[in-house]
Amino acid sequence: MYPQVIEKLIERFSKFPTIGPRTAARFVFYLMSLSQKEVEELTELIMDFKKSIKFCNFCFNPFEGKEDLCHICKNPKNANNNLLCIVEKEQDLIAIEKTKKYSGLYFILGGTISKLEPKNLKSLRIEELKERIKNPQKFGVANENFKEIILALNPTTEGEATALYLERELKSLRLKITRLGRGLPTGGELEYADEETLSSAFEGRK
Repeated sequence: MYPQVIEKLIERFSKFPTIGPRTAARFVFYLMSLSQKEVEELTELIMDFKKSIKFCNFCFNPFEGKEDLCHICKNPKNANNNLLCIVEKEQDLIAIEKTKKYSGLYFILGGTISKLEPKNLKSLRIEELKERIKNPQKFGVANENFKEIILALNPTTEGEATALYLERELKSLRLKITRLGRGLPTGGELEYADEETLSSAFEGRK
């Protein structure tokens, strides 16, 4: 129905999370309404984003800067704690930080187990997680001796499956493993939870 270049852009935008072909088409036609200068500014912004953003050497949180660690991992207030909170994605980390009820370190897993297939498991940073728990100094985090691992995963079917899998994988490390309390609605996501609910979930972890 559309010229090939438009079809290609629609297909590309459709790969964005939660974006279907109709919304992708709206994006494309919005771009068509922009001036040449505005399109160039948008292109330059995307290129700057790709050049400037990098992942934290310890937790994989994206950040901008010359250091190897993000501001959370290098923050002095986190230097002597024994907590490591595992989240699915970056938005979950931000949601928890907004509560100001947690002062430990994080690790972004990079997804959940949707199907118990080898390719799904390989996409998760499970081996990287084990390495950082065993030897955080190797990744730039000094004076850490983790005693509790908090599985702050979404209370969805995929999140529950991932939590169970992580509990089995981390059992040999002989650390206390806890989950967030049941203040979170089943099927919901951390990034959309209000700060009070998240705070209660942390306080009621077990």
